[in-house]
Amino acid sequence: MQATAPATPIQARRVQSPNTLILRRFAKEKTAIFGLAVIVLFTALAIFAPLLSPYDPLTQDIPNGLASPSPAHWLGADKLGRDVFSRMLYGARISLLAGLGVVVMSALVGTSIGLVAGYVGGWLDEALMRVTDIFFAFPSLILAMAIAGALGPSLQNALIAVSVVTWPVYARLVRGQVLVLRDREFVQAARAVGARHGLILRRHLFPNTLSPLLVQTSFDMGTTILAVAGLSFIGFGAQPPTPEWGVMISEGRNYITTHWWLTFFPAMAMLFAVAGFNLVGDGLRDVLDPRLRR
Repeated sequence: MQATAPATPIQARRVQSPNTLILRRFAKEKTAIFGLAVIVLFTALAIFAPLLSPYDPLTQDIPNGLASPSPAHWLGADKLGRDVFSRMLYGARISLLAGLGVVVMSALVGTSIGLVAGYVGGWLDEALMRVTDIFFAFPSLILAMAIAGALGPSLQNALIAVSVVTWPVYARLVRGQVLVLRDREFVQAARAVGARHGLILRRHLFPNTLSPLLVQTSFDMGTTILAVAGLSFIGFGAQPPTPEWGVMISEGRNYITTHWWLTFFPAMAMLFAVAGFNLVGDGLRDVLDPRLRR
């Protein structure tokens, strides 16, 4: 019997892990790479805001109030003389941290409920899904406004309100994935060898829900930034003088026809940040969903 020749170095290099293949496919998504570059840029600006900002974001300079963009104030100054560029840098830190915090809280709660509901089924599944239906019955922004208003206007309460209205999305998403997977052969094999339910959920079902979760979290980062800024704009979120994008737009709306930079630059920062996360989400969806691969 003829022995099989060992694989040559060239053949060995052709064997790539699934993660490497995903990264290679993602690298071909030009719009997703652009979105990732935007996210990295905003993240770097947020991290190094204390080093990059020329002024303290809370320091007032009344004589220079409503100063137009100039070498002294690159993006102008607001009505109290505070530097718009410095406030935008610190606003990026607040918006990104707010989006990350809401997404993490919502994903943890929604994923846990979805896993249990889909795996256990029966009356527990029905009860948990009817609770999620109650949340879906209300417009998410209106419900977030009501919760934030009841808790009191603050950035922390705004984050809690947005988290409360977004976790049902993850619960529905994960439950649908688990319903498809719980009767598959690898789950039945785990049950046959005596694996506990918690182990099956952690090692077999949860890892197989990560792909849609990654896509959903990327989209939700942009949605959360808009929601938190919207609550701050109407007074339910961050409060002045906090350098938050929604607060900055709210403070500058009365001067939009005469001092346009007060609202234009924070709005553009929000636009690019949200677009960056959405572009990355589109790219991840195309890469991770086999039905969408070209």
